[in-house]
Amino acid sequence: GIASRAAETDATGRIPAANWQEIVDSGYLRLFHPPELGGTGADPVAQIDAMESLARACPSTFWAATVSALLCGKLISTYGDPGEHGRLLRPLLSGESLCAFAVVEPTSGSDAGTYRTTVRPAGPSGGFLIRGEKSKITNAPCADLAVVLARREKAPGDDGPDWCLAFVDLRQAAIRRYEIPRMGLRGMPWGGIVFTDAHVAEADVVPVPFDALAQGMAWGWLLIAVSAIAIAESALVASVRHARERVAFGRALAHMEGVQAQLADSRAQIDAARLLAYRAMGERAAGRSARDLIAMLKIYATEMAVEVTKRAVQIHGAIGLTQGHEVERLYRDAQMNVIGGFASNRLRELVAEGLGLGPAVYRAFDWVTPTGLGRDPAGLDGIPHLAAAS
Repeated sequence: GIASRAAETDATGRIPAANWQEIVDSGYLRLFHPPELGGTGADPVAQIDAMESLARACPSTFWAATVSALLCGKLISTYGDPGEHGRLLRPLLSGESLCAFAVVEPTSGSDAGTYRTTVRPAGPSGGFLIRGEKSKITNAPCADLAVVLARREKAPGDDGPDWCLAFVDLRQAAIRRYEIPRMGLRGMPWGGIVFTDAHVAEADVVPVPFDALAQGMAWGWLLIAVSAIAIAESALVASVRHARERVAFGRALAHMEGVQAQLADSRAQIDAARLLAYRAMGERAAGRSARDLIAMLKIYATEMAVEVTKRAVQIHGAIGLTQGHEVERLYRDAQMNVIGGFASNRLRELVAEGLGLGPAVYRAFDWVTPTGLGRDPAGLDGIPHLAAAS
């Protein structure tokens, strides 16, 4: 049913209520958590297969559901208190509520040093107040709850982490939401959240060292990579079907060597990405850090999907450029995954750090003076263009 409504979801920019009901009924939202937290404790292969199946049906629906149940659910269960925050996790797994992970801001992407959203003590009334704006956030327009990355305004003597995760109830007057139009994943709720001294319960502000958040955020990279694999697989299936049916110059496209080479390359790349996804999920399920592995997966899978969908459009020809055609939609969706979560360029820097190169450091560097090019040799003053060049 979800697959049959994918085109409608893209065209209307809304996930049909029937999609949500089918997701809840299938038990999908419970797959990623152990029974003691209300989940089903599915094994790693089953989790990847279920994720890819939903993303094959409708990438927009997959994003909305999986960001809430997997990414936000893991952040709450990992950094929160199981006893205290079970009240937030259980509704996510039952489908009663939807969650957003609010990280980036209107003028800030992957550079956390530029984030300005702040949590501060509310004073005698107790709890905390959060102020700032988060933008380009999945589920922002309709979520009930947000896991917000924010700076802590610390009291004198507080030597705790500078950062926190704030679990914010979005159903309060001090919060405004808005939608953002986009190229792909049009059915996915996507937009911004403005906090104007919104209240956060004391128990729902969890100080976390920023470096420790990378492991939790890697769940987001994983789900994006699986989305990319599913989109690429759908594009390949559509391309094979079209190549068999389309006849040109007296033969089917499938009998043309150039088309066969494109299809073969796509098959190999998709399977390579899928194997890496199984490995990454297996490492995480075993309790081992897989941040760098998932970073590599996200880079490879998302860029691979763009290449595969580009081939699909080429194989389909002009009809592949037609608005509303399956491969046109898949091509737009594939582009969103490359940027979403963490841009590939920044992830490459993280992978390089894992190779022992250390963190990427940016310092002013004077390359002119050591070469002597900064000097103004005698005699050049009379030649304006040479003097300027020196």
